[in-house]
Amino acid sequence: MTESPRPYESYVYAYPHKTAYRPLADPTPDLAALWRDEPKDALSLYAHIPFCEVRCGFCNLFTRIGAPDELTTRYLDALDRQATTVREALGDAGPVRFATAAFGGGTPTFLTAGELERLCDIAEQRMGVDLRAVPLSVETSPSTATADRLTVLAERGATRISIGVQSFVASEARAAVRPQRRAEVEEALGRIRASGVPVLNIDLIYGIEGQTERSWTLSLDAALAWRPEELYLYPLYVRPLTGLGRLSATADREWDEQRLRLYRHGRDHLLARGYEQVSMRMFRRTDAPPQGADDYACQTDGMIGLGCGARSYTSALHYSFDYAVEMREIRAIIDDYTATEDFGRARVGRRVDADEARRRHLLQSLLQARGMATAEYEERFGASPFADFLEELGRFEALGWLDPAAPAGLLRLSTEGLAHSDALGPALFSPAVRAAMAAYEPK
Repeated sequence: MTESPRPYESYVYAYPHKTAYRPLADPTPDLAALWRDEPKDALSLYAHIPFCEVRCGFCNLFTRIGAPDELTTRYLDALDRQATTVREALGDAGPVRFATAAFGGGTPTFLTAGELERLCDIAEQRMGVDLRAVPLSVETSPSTATADRLTVLAERGATRISIGVQSFVASEARAAVRPQRRAEVEEALGRIRASGVPVLNIDLIYGIEGQTERSWTLSLDAALAWRPEELYLYPLYVRPLTGLGRLSATADREWDEQRLRLYRHGRDHLLARGYEQVSMRMFRRTDAPPQGADDYACQTDGMIGLGCGARSYTSALHYSFDYAVEMREIRAIIDDYTATEDFGRARVGRRVDADEARRRHLLQSLLQARGMATAEYEERFGASPFADFLEELGRFEALGWLDPAAPAGLLRLSTEGLAHSDALGPALFSPAVRAAMAAYEPK
């Protein structure tokens, strides 16, 4: 049996990874030319709001604390300009239709109720998204899930509210540098349920210092009391320049074992209580209403990202604005974004050639519990995934990560393969992407 690698190398929610992006060479790509030949009849919209009231100790997302001097107004002004430019770039030569939408961050509900109305107006009036006709997911936090904000979102068509709780145990919340009170969390969950938005997702984290199966069960059961349609179980990562990253040493095997143990416990706990596993992280209640796209992480081609922390995906180029974790750098990027008048060109990104497209398709499909139909891969790329990735798939098979009982024509992970998704995904990164990620200097 091949020795198993460490299970928590990297969470793969998009590929190529953002740390492989670089400033694009002059002349930078014109958006109208970039989108001219792309299919535009099933686009996805992602609007990024880079503001939070506080920053959790584990967070390496692109977000700043607070928004002084009417910064949210200036940010929405820039978002409006960007949306106008992007919609013009999409053109009118063929049908332009959006199939999904999401507001993420940061914390979108950091915005006031009036500002959320404006955000929805930008999506509808500038981009042409019918928010009441497509799945609309919105992220929130306990302190910002207020009744007036939730009313706006429900009235404008939100179908899913995702709230980051992480832990219902006070000592664990403190250990994760997440200031919150359980009473505040429970009150927010009550308001979300009262809003009538049909899908509630609760995020929980395992691997926190001092966390045990017993305390993990307490959090799981506290979440289950609200019968959420979805639950995401995230392993804790300690990343550079985060609050925990400044305090903690490099992860060791003992921590790996703790996280694996808690993952398996949480998985089994949910499976025994009427949930199905969609991916390593995502669990859905079996009687939950269908929502369309399984993954709200915006991984598909045809992604339109608005805001300075959002990424856009065409078949040949993934592009965004600059990325940072350190607060001073984030503030500078946001200030640059709000001062921008011309959004007609892509400035930072990474080209996606045929090999990268194959890798992206395979890893994003394989990391879903349902697996990948090999015929779909062959139809798109003209070859078998076993021919294109003989070495990698052979290694996964030797590790016991592929399901030998999968039906013919279906490439699917085993239970153990799903548990090791954060090692399996990075194993499919190309040498060029790995080199770019290794050369990236955190800021």
